[in-house]
Amino acid sequence: MTVLVTGAGLVGTAFAREAIARGETIVFFDPEPRAAFIDFKLGAGKATLVRGDVRDLPALLDAARRHKVDAIVHTAGLIGGRVQQSLSQAFDINLGGTRNVAETVRLLGLRRLVHISTFGVYDTRRPPGGPVDESFPRGAGRGYGNLKAAKEVLLEAYADLHGFELIMLRPANVYGAGHFWSGSSGGAKMQALLEAGLDGRKATIPSAETMANEYVYARDMGRAVDLALTVPMPAQSVLNIGNGYVSAFEDVVAAVRRHCPALEYDVEAGPPPKSKTAPLSIDAARIHLGWAPRYDLDAGFKDYLDELAALKRAGNSG
Repeated sequence: MTVLVTGAGLVGTAFAREAIARGETIVFFDPEPRAAFIDFKLGAGKATLVRGDVRDLPALLDAARRHKVDAIVHTAGLIGGRVQQSLSQAFDINLGGTRNVAETVRLLGLRRLVHISTFGVYDTRRPPGGPVDESFPRGAGRGYGNLKAAKEVLLEAYADLHGFELIMLRPANVYGAGHFWSGSSGGAKMQALLEAGLDGRKATIPSAETMANEYVYARDMGRAVDLALTVPMPAQSVLNIGNGYVSAFEDVVAAVRRHCPALEYDVEAGPPPKSKTAPLSIDAARIHLGWAPRYDLDAGFKDYLDELAALKRAGNSG
């Protein structure tokens, strides 16, 4: 099977590791594919890189046709604060790009689309009253969450009308060695702490990023995406992916210090943190994908630090 992956970032490469290990062919479609980063993650020449923008439907169709793809994993889009910087640009990339992905699936008659959504779709203005399951209301009021919710609704309509298989994953904050071009401030925070601990220097963390949050390690996320692509179509097709617990910022720092005891950091003045108050329910992912997280923060950080050290030795900053 040949899989086209939109976006060659943390989630896309984490999935590609799993798929390549199974013998699948991976084609990345990305406006700025970082070849050195991808080669480090996957091995030199293990994936095909196509430079292209999801806003360009003819280019997306050409790449899918030329490489005879069988399915698409859609990760591309702007994240968090980058969406707030320009809602108009984010609309074109996130929503317009998703329409083009759906059109590519429709026009080529592809079997399955796996869409990477986010726990940011949930309406955090409503008190959860317990773990947040997939039936919780969508639409959080801000650009990122609302556009992600709109992408889901759009894809649901396409899949219903045109009959392709659609699985949508809503991950918690994904962390792992990456470049964070798309705007994941939570992922960048984790990397700043670990790099500072590894290098023996002080990290600077924006105050907004000291919130309590739920995380999921990239390797766990990659395995979830791979299962979503390969399992028989499940009865429930929208699935939370997370650790199932909320970690305070102090818990994150403590986990880093178990590996880097001399870690120091400053908190940069700015907007106050907005903490998560309830974890995701991940029961549906266990039932319908056979997935459960294998990495808690401690195990995730140990693996993450090993990868950062290897990146440093290779002279590859991503």
